[in-house]
Amino acid sequence: MNILTTSLKSLTVLVAGASVAFAQVPSAKTSPPTVSSSPPTATTAASPATTSSQPSAAEMQYMMEMSKLNENHKLLATLVGNWTYSVSMWMAPGAPPDKSTGTAVCKAIMDGRYFTTENTGSFKMPGADGKMKDMAFKGIATDGYDNAKKKFVSSWIDNMGTGIILSEGTYDPATKTLTYTSEYDAMPGVKSKVRQTLKITDANHHTLEFFEDRGAGETKTLEIDCTRKK
Repeated sequence: MNILTTSLKSLTVLVAGASVAFAQVPSAKTSPPTVSSSPPTATTAASPATTSSQPSAAEMQYMMEMSKLNENHKLLATLVGNWTYSVSMWMAPGAPPDKSTGTAVCKAIMDGRYFTTENTGSFKMPGADGKMKDMAFKGIATDGYDNAKKKFVSSWIDNMGTGIILSEGTYDPATKTLTYTSEYDAMPGVKSKVRQTLKITDANHHTLEFFEDRGAGETKTLEIDCTRKK
């Protein structure tokens, strides 16, 4: 795999979430809540199977329970706001990282059930003449917490590809870290596994790290430091 492909696919998972990516807003004076990775369980009957074309009363009640917000959604809400970020991207193990910067805007939608983050930045890539030039980067993450799966969920799209990356994750309150895993096609016939961590340092800072495995072991490819705009 050439450096160009490695660079583009590393950027494809930039802030997932964020991204959670990027992986999301408390007031600047509040800290993210301590939260369990499991939502409150329904106190009513579980979802029974039915042969009817219409859901039963028990099924409807279960669906209503699954639609409720909990501490996990509140955790994601602490990341709502406007952010600046600096990126370090490693094209090869041991090589010096390429540096770039960007901005991200995270908003709550569906009454706080989901969060969208729009990322804008630039990075240098070789043009048709072989010379390095600035390339515009745009990506959108959608994050949430799935009460049925009891997992954080995330999707990612950007202008460097045509696929949609889907991730699932958990939260460790002891380290204030979200960990997501996903898999994407680095190129036809080549799968890349990705582990993404988002450590919430405080209400105004968080750091994302990306580790990829294309079959030869896990390698760190990206580190993104995010700071809330004042």
